[in-house]
Amino acid sequence: MASADPATCITKVELHISCQGLKNKDVMSKSDPLAVFYHHDGKKWWEYQRTERIKNSLCPEFTTPIVMDYYFELVQKVKIAVFDIDNSTSTLDDDDFLGEMETTLGQIVSSGTYKTTLKLRSKKSHGTITIRAEEISDSNNDLVSLQFKGEKLDKKDVFGKSDPYLEIHKMSSDGSFMKIHKTEIIKNTLNPVWKTFRIPVRVLCNGDYDKSIKIYCYDYDSDGSHDLIGTFTTTLKEMVRADRNPVSYECINPKKQAKKKSYKNSGHIILQKSIVVKQYSFLDYIMGGCQINFTIGVDFTASNGSPKNLNSLHYLGPNGRNQYLDALIAVGNVCQDYDTDKLFPAFGFGAKIPPNYQCSHIFPLNFNPSNPYAAGITGVVEAYQACLPNIQFYGPTNIAPIIQHVASFASNAMNDGTASNYFVLLLLTDGVITDMEETKKAIVQASKLPLSIIIVGVGGADFSAMEELDGDDGVLRCSIGPAVRDIVQFVPFRQFIQASPQILAQHVLAEVPKQLTQHYSRHDIEPLQHR
Repeated sequence: MASADPATCITKVELHISCQGLKNKDVMSKSDPLAVFYHHDGKKWWEYQRTERIKNSLCPEFTTPIVMDYYFELVQKVKIAVFDIDNSTSTLDDDDFLGEMETTLGQIVSSGTYKTTLKLRSKKSHGTITIRAEEISDSNNDLVSLQFKGEKLDKKDVFGKSDPYLEIHKMSSDGSFMKIHKTEIIKNTLNPVWKTFRIPVRVLCNGDYDKSIKIYCYDYDSDGSHDLIGTFTTTLKEMVRADRNPVSYECINPKKQAKKKSYKNSGHIILQKSIVVKQYSFLDYIMGGCQINFTIGVDFTASNGSPKNLNSLHYLGPNGRNQYLDALIAVGNVCQDYDTDKLFPAFGFGAKIPPNYQCSHIFPLNFNPSNPYAAGITGVVEAYQACLPNIQFYGPTNIAPIIQHVASFASNAMNDGTASNYFVLLLLTDGVITDMEETKKAIVQASKLPLSIIIVGVGGADFSAMEELDGDDGVLRCSIGPAVRDIVQFVPFRQFIQASPQILAQHVLAEVPKQLTQHYSRHDIEPLQHR
């Protein structure tokens, strides 16, 4: 009997999540919920994606959609858990659990709007969750760049003016509206000017320029009881007219309009500029000639243990492998397909090296500073194995120097102004960082460059410091300001010890395509073949 063909993705779906009546876990305010989406691989649950955190709300409407491949012929088990987030760590163990639900993607898609109760640990129900599914159109990958301002908005605050922000809601297939974007809050003004933002056309209206879009203007209140200033309805077809001249909308408060015959409006919202920008895919850049330049950094600090010791993370087993090599090979085998010369700079850090045995925070594994390259992943493995007996594990664990080193090459590529070279730095470490503030600064500075950083935590250490560098739950900040985009992906290797190398590589490299396209899109750089 012939084996069945592998499952083929029918389409991509976008899931929008909202909750109602969540349990309140905060004493002086309301809960600060965040939703976590999991998928099941037949053996265990894997975290897939998180929404943003919404402060002070028991009825959150999350703007971050869950985008997932949909397979008709597979039972795709999914789970959504909601947590009250009161700290800056990315781990969920120290956050209050607000409830969860399990279903299948097929049930969600077939329902269109899927609503069910949330179950607490006690199995009692508390609150409900609503999931709206939308098929993503492949016909339009463009972005629309929008810049709004307000004029003469209503005063809502007793001791001040208003703290206005905008919410954009799109029409779903059943005619209801769902929130897809929220601007920043501008404090104490009736004439706000919001920052320019970009949003995919498919997210805004699924490519239908005549589809209704609702925009709400609110006055922000810290207790979550935001006051409606006004609202208006438009379409993308109407908004794109602002590419020539600003478009003004009357901001209408329905309650005030119903009460007062003399009511005109609650101010105006002006669309200053609207530009539709061509959005290129990861494959557009790769097929256009963009090279992925892969660099490896290996932690040789004393906290790993002596490689001669059976318990050391660098101990080479009977097969000549360890967790460091397993992670290196799994990720490297994917990356090397996108690098034509397959010559990889490979470095170590945190060890005393010959001939003088001074501690170095970045040294070539082959001890050749003028030519630190290894031929393919096989060459990197050989250089690593040859390096081990010739160094002394030491410390401290400083990773800023190697980030700065790779960033210098990415900066040169940036100055070139083309999408010819993108850099990926793989850091393999046991997780005990010494130069955290310098590392944050290096990452923030590198966030402007064509660079992604992958950190694989090896061993059983506390990786909370590393997770802080991963910007999944918010923008990384340091003393010099915030990162312009998230460029760090952290993965603890211990979660994948029993998994195949392909599963590890998939999770480790999951964010690189998005990070690459975000960088080039942000700087309006087209693929080489389109230039």
